[in-house]
Amino acid sequence: MGRFVIDVGVALRITGEETEIAPSHTLLAPTLLRSQVLDVLFSRVRNGELSEEVGLDLNARFGKLKVRYLGDAVLRRRAWALAERTGMASTSHAEYLALTQLQADALVTEDSDLISKATGIVMVRPFAALLN
Repeated sequence: MGRFVIDVGVALRITGEETEIAPSHTLLAPTLLRSQVLDVLFSRVRNGELSEEVGLDLNARFGKLKVRYLGDAVLRRRAWALAERTGMASTSHAEYLALTQLQADALVTEDSDLISKATGIVMVRPFAALLN
């Protein structure tokens, strides 16, 4: 059993591959994940990487993914502090790190930039951790 924070890349991989998450796991994400997924899918459609039909279908499948979204004042304050302390240019990645610190066992991401920012702050697990 694990509580894992997932980022946009992992959310899209789960959705695109129709991955079955181990039932004992709980997925968490900052509220900004919804907007990030929508933005990435829209951009992929506009760039011709996906048809509009596929983009909308992926967004609908993402909407059915069981994720607990959090974005309260404590999380936002922690994200601000982490971004400030580590010299990040924005709080986007910091929200994932803050949520992991506050609520989860580990962050699951394949984003090398986010992985490097997580070093020494939170545990990062591979995608496979979601499967068993």
